[in-house]
Amino acid sequence: MLLVDLVPLAALLVLLATAYAHPSARVELAVGLLAAAAVLPTGIVTRDDVESTLRHLGPVVAFLVTILIVADVCARAGLFAAAAARVRAVSGGRPALLFTGVFLLAAAITVGLSLDATVVLLTPVVLAAAAAAGTSRRPGAYACLRMANSASLLLPVSNLTNLLAMPHLDLTFGGFALVMGPVLAVVLVVEYAVLRLLFRRELTAAPSPRRDEPAPELPWVPVMVVTLMLVGFGVGSPLGVEPFWISTAAAVALVGWAARRRMLTLPQAAHAAHPAFAVFVLCLGVVVAALAEGPLGDRIADLVPAGTSFTDLLAIAVLATVLANLLTNLSATLLVVPLVAPLGETAVLAALLGLNIGSGLTYTGSLANLLWRRGLVRLGERPSMRDFHRVSLVATPVSLVAAVAALALVT
Repeated sequence: MLLVDLVPLAALLVLLATAYAHPSARVELAVGLLAAAAVLPTGIVTRDDVESTLRHLGPVVAFLVTILIVADVCARAGLFAAAAARVRAVSGGRPALLFTGVFLLAAAITVGLSLDATVVLLTPVVLAAAAAAGTSRRPGAYACLRMANSASLLLPVSNLTNLLAMPHLDLTFGGFALVMGPVLAVVLVVEYAVLRLLFRRELTAAPSPRRDEPAPELPWVPVMVVTLMLVGFGVGSPLGVEPFWISTAAAVALVGWAARRRMLTLPQAAHAAHPAFAVFVLCLGVVVAALAEGPLGDRIADLVPAGTSFTDLLAIAVLATVLANLLTNLSATLLVVPLVAPLGETAVLAALLGLNIGSGLTYTGSLANLLWRRGLVRLGERPSMRDFHRVSLVATPVSLVAAVAALALVT
């Protein structure tokens, strides 16, 4: 019996190792399918359990696929480059002002287009803007990283963790934003203050001579489509319209627009959707469902507090943080949210604080962290483990405690 219980854990470890290694799409797909297939003969999860898991994850994965296409078209159209160029122009080359603009831009991109767009698509243009302004690239790079996790609190669509938690919340799209808005405001102030303190030398240094480059035109069609998409999320939520329907409409509109201008082909759009990763996420859900039914799920359930006092909410957030950094926040969401859901909405939101903010504690907390690091390495800006943890070990605990305190006040 013990060996049977270990199968889901072994399958999860294989999936996590694959996610960290980031192999080719074919390898990623094959490993995901094999891991899911391995847990089925154990009998820990039934066919009905698997179908229920896939129904729960299906709309979330569909949103992931379509929002990746939306973000890719926006990047091809030059939206991120134009926004970063305008931030650089407004800053006048002053490092502190440039950092402030990048910080706010990264938060906005995370809120509207999800954290993956921030780490994969925005970070490179932020580094280029800093180089053009003659300032250090490190403050802007870490602003993108921190905002990718911490700014993903505001909307259900800002992070897959939020979307996975929504069925356990009696909140509409707008209701979620109203509750989490004050929390995010507190987190932004804390994160900004911490980053300004940690990078005070770079942000007060005199900039090198700048390269004057004309700012590219802002592509208004992508801006309008993304704006309408966000409005559609808010309008559709009370009517029971799943976000993926709206993001699908936005993706179709942008792909059609970009294809007519020969910015991308249909195969390129399909590649941007990362279908192998979408299947990988579904397989991860099946494996975590099996894990939740075993001894690990029981032990985690024993650690969940019985109430929703400030101390209890902090304990839930810390538990979610620990699980996120051990299992990645996506796996941890599937495991911990159903366990805290009986305590009510506030408990689920506290868990999301740990799953989002807390995932910034280590590289293993979020796949976004690993994508950010991989992108910097490709650009010749390899971040050291010391630098990463110098920021994360200071910013994450302070932001998490402040966020829990804000949540306790508004709920």
